Amino acid sequence: MQYLRALAACAVVFFHVSEQFGGPFDVGAAGVDIFFVISGFIMWVTTAGRPADPWRFMSRRITRIVPLYWIVTLLTAAGVLIKPQFFYGHFLSAANFAGSLFFVPVLQDDALHPVVIQGWTLCYEMMFYVVFSLVLFLGERWRFGVLVGALVAIVVLHFAFPPGRARAFTDPVVLEFAAGVVVGRWWLQGARLPFGAALAMAGAGFLMLAASPLVEADMPRVLCWGLPATLIVASAVFAEQARPFRPAALPSFLGDASYSIYLWHVVVGVLTTGVVLRIGLPVVFQPATILVGTIAFSAVLYLVVEKPLVALLHPQRPKGVVKTRSAAAAGAAE
Repeated sequence: MQYLRALAACAVVFFHVSEQFGGPFDVGAAGVDIFFVISGFIMWVTTAGRPADPWRFMSRRITRIVPLYWIVTLLTAAGVLIKPQFFYGHFLSAANFAGSLFFVPVLQDDALHPVVIQGWTLCYEMMFYVVFSLVLFLGERWRFGVLVGALVAIVVLHFAFPPGRARAFTDPVVLEFAAGVVVGRWWLQGARLPFGAALAMAGAGFLMLAASPLVEADMPRVLCWGLPATLIVASAVFAEQARPFRPAALPSFLGDASYSIYLWHVVVGVLTTGVVLRIGLPVVFQPATILVGTIAFSAVLYLVVEKPLVALLHPQRPKGVVKTRSAAAAGAAE
């Protein structure tokens, strides 16, 4: 799961760098869909079989997500004010700044458009957390059906609402959270796949993503990218279950840093691009340099900003506490 978080974050950075240079890697944006499925999976496995505490769940999600997002929003807004020509596609106004901070940004082309442009995904994450926390008030045997049913009902409303913010929040991409919940439930119930079958499932998911440019204009995102993302996440958890392995340090670290990489990469990418242009690096080397520099610097910001924030707001458990199987699977999400 940590590997997939690293892959998803780096793919989104790759997408934006490719877009900057007119490249063809639009499929990198599917890293977001992998994140959504992972989120559904992790939220389910870290709460199933445990005493329900909706208030603690929501407070931990807020303190985990919001402080860093607000820091990046403030710095992005400052960057737009100081050098608007460097922040193409960003929209800053008093209303959008306030709305972005509370995950209800303005719309552009019927899509959520916060000051931190990639922050649109966090608007859906926070909505999912609200729905999930409400479901935690129910008895455990009701939670799965009500949660999945609620997410499906939200998507059904998408086809009833007129264009506007309410309709934007009911986008079918919400079903990717439900897919992660389903995978998490199967996993906790002891479902198994042979290692070879899990690898085949991963291969099918990546092949579907590779072929997606041929069909993405005619197919909803939840099918074009969400379905292969679900196959990839499911294959990862079942493959690791079938054949555990010792994680390598670098991809595990990038998985830990994935939230910082995702949030910081546009601002950092602007700075990295400025440095690359100033030193006069040949054009042929610019995309790769900006890509690597953006990921590296964003990962450093994980160490100096996000990690201390998490340590402050989420003190470590006392030594000697043994993690459950589901907690271990959640990794840095907690």
